[in-house]
Amino acid sequence: MRKGIHPENYRMVAFKDMSNEDVFLTRSTVNTKETLEVDGVEYPLVKLEISRTSHPFYTGKTKLIDTAGRIDKFKTKYAKFKK
Repeated sequence: MRKGIHPENYRMVAFKDMSNEDVFLTRSTVNTKETLEVDGVEYPLVKLEISRTSHPFYTGKTKLIDTAGRIDKFKTKYAKFKK
């Protein structure tokens, strides 16, 4: 492996799935300004729209998650083409 190409600043980070409020901790170098307290310890927070606990491939359940209203925007935009 080449030296000097990998980051050195790994730390514990909390990742939160916003669709089902699941939180998991892992090491990461991601930069974030938000924090979250887990078991009395404060960690940097990264918000996710989908994770292994809400993705249909892993859960086996089909569930529509539309956090940004993209489906409604699409339907509105293309409603004029509907016959």
